[in-house]
Amino acid sequence: MFLAHEVMIVTGEASGDLHGAGVAAALKELQPGVRLSGVGGQAMAAAGVKILYDIKELSVMGFVEVAKKYPHIKGIFNKLVEILKMDPPDVLVTIDYADFNMRLAQAAKNLGIKVVYYIAPSAWAWRRGRAKTIAASVERVASIFPFEADVYREAGAKVSFVGHPLLDIVKPSLTREEAYRYFAADPARPLITLMPGSRRQEIETLLPEMLQALRLIRERQPDLQAFLPLASTISHDLVAEMCARYQADIQIVAAHTYDLLAISTFVIASSGTATLEAALLGTPAIITYKLSPLTWLLGKLLVKIPHVGLPNIVAGQRILPELIQGEVQAEKIAAIAEEWLRDAGELPRIREELRMMRRKLGEPGAVKRVAQVILDVAGD
Repeated sequence: MFLAHEVMIVTGEASGDLHGAGVAAALKELQPGVRLSGVGGQAMAAAGVKILYDIKELSVMGFVEVAKKYPHIKGIFNKLVEILKMDPPDVLVTIDYADFNMRLAQAAKNLGIKVVYYIAPSAWAWRRGRAKTIAASVERVASIFPFEADVYREAGAKVSFVGHPLLDIVKPSLTREEAYRYFAADPARPLITLMPGSRRQEIETLLPEMLQALRLIRERQPDLQAFLPLASTISHDLVAEMCARYQADIQIVAAHTYDLLAISTFVIASSGTATLEAALLGTPAIITYKLSPLTWLLGKLLVKIPHVGLPNIVAGQRILPELIQGEVQAEKIAAIAEEWLRDAGELPRIREELRMMRRKLGEPGAVKRVAQVILDVAGD
């Protein structure tokens, strides 16, 4: 009699939760009896994963910020290793969350557990030596970028290039007309979406500048509509209080984010997955990125790529503007936004470049290909 596989999926961030949920759904489609557990959030739980620890306990960004929360994160790590030891899965799937998951992958290997690393650390961008570390500790790297696959193969890893999962995930569920009705928005007026991030420190650092920029833009464009989709890891009260403090006329929403992005004139976003999601929907973004001064200085020593925004990295050129560290100012955000709204040809030009960027990410079907890789490794 065939026994269904047991798979543990571990991530530490909101974007990883979405990817984990996609993998979980694909695994259940390919093997309905598969047993799933792991570290994730609402999306993975809804996909049928037994949540051992919620990502809210792990979601933090930057060297300095991680150091403050290290004892708690280390405690969760130790408990996961104990679970792996006492009740080992057929395969551990690590998704993003580099430093934590690299150590967990090594611990799993030491226990004789096979590991598939999906959305592996960005060794192509910084700390290239990590590729060799991962090659020595995982059974397979499921790579989402062609240039990433090359780096890991050179490091000795067994790699499956699966394509980018967002090509499967990022799709509107409503027509444009339905989306405008759902959000009670006017298609004749500009619509800006603010995406300040999925971590508390991003909200506290970036959202004030975004809200002040919104006020400046409205001085010239009074009919502007503004929305803010809330990440599952962020408290509604935190964001609502901040919007009230800055007297922002903005609607906070918690559903149909891709439909909102699809009808947005443009977005103002924290650098990360959200900028690529918007790009895949053909929506331009003003990318903002700000860390603590010490974290930024350390990062500059390690990161060796010319761009921070994923759409720009994939395209190999700066398609979208990037405001970094001290450049994250309401006045500078507003100036770019006003130029885009004033120049009728600029946004269409950017949308065409985003369409060209999309072609570099491969074909749809990545999530199902990852699930098959996982089952193949589990069954070897």
